[in-house]
Amino acid sequence: MSALRVVVVASRGFSPFHFSVPLMVFGKAMPQEGLFQVDIAAERPGVIASDNGLSIHVGHGLESLANADIVIVPFWQHPDEQPSAALSHALIQAWQRGAEVVGLCLGAYVLAYTGLLDHRRAATHWEFEQDFAARFPQIRLDNNALYTRDERLITSAGTAAGIDCCLHIVRDHYGAAIANRVARRMVVPPYREGGQAQFIERVVPDSTRDSQINDLIDFLRHNLDKPHDIASLARFVSMSRRTLTRHFSRATGMTPGEWLNVERLRRSQELLETTDHSIETVASLAGYQSPISFRQRFKARFNVSPSEWRRTFRGPDAQF
Repeated sequence: MSALRVVVVASRGFSPFHFSVPLMVFGKAMPQEGLFQVDIAAERPGVIASDNGLSIHVGHGLESLANADIVIVPFWQHPDEQPSAALSHALIQAWQRGAEVVGLCLGAYVLAYTGLLDHRRAATHWEFEQDFAARFPQIRLDNNALYTRDERLITSAGTAAGIDCCLHIVRDHYGAAIANRVARRMVVPPYREGGQAQFIERVVPDSTRDSQINDLIDFLRHNLDKPHDIASLARFVSMSRRTLTRHFSRATGMTPGEWLNVERLRRSQELLETTDHSIETVASLAGYQSPISFRQRFKARFNVSPSEWRRTFRGPDAQF
């Protein structure tokens, strides 16, 4: 069996980390030779500088994509920058003749601009999800996935998720045993549970332009562990339930119930990361009526259990 040819596309201002991920996974970390052949290509061969002073010399142009089995765009400088017609054409032709086309992190924007991802599932870095969704409403953006695959079009979330994505490609072609050996050589997990939702900073407004809603938010933050309903909250601000819901949604973009759920989850994250409280105590302090309902809501939102979250952010020796 001949080696699968991987072509990594270099672009100006590239990130050395993003760029090195496919070079390492399909190259030096391989436990045996002859599985992948890795080449680097650029639209304009020659010396290409990175974003931090490093530079590489690229000897191949885009014509090398014509016989690639896997084409990887590991980085893209800015969402506003569209790929050239030459790069777009080369990627489209590669996919049309049967190659896998991969966009790691913001590399997903390049695939999106070509139209290849239209009406398909894709992922990108969580910080750019709103921008991506607004630019490409025809693409089914998965806000939680570490990587996605849709008919030989593969995209990943940000930075380290590129490792997960490349290991997935190895696993898909050569099986779990080879992928696991690569992961061990790189000292990374062969497969990570959960998605990128566990790494997203969910911003809940500290204050709004509505003083009454600000007072209510301050009260709720100091009383998350107590039960609340729309009737009691309406009485607190001397509004009807309908008026409160309208004012709260206008001020925060969420209903009171949605806000409470987000804030309670955020509080539970802090407790899991900074204390040795039991899961039952964390649930109570965050305002959940039972540990079961807490675990269910946490798992539904982050795709990992509270215990797995604590282990991820505090290490294997964390107390439970």
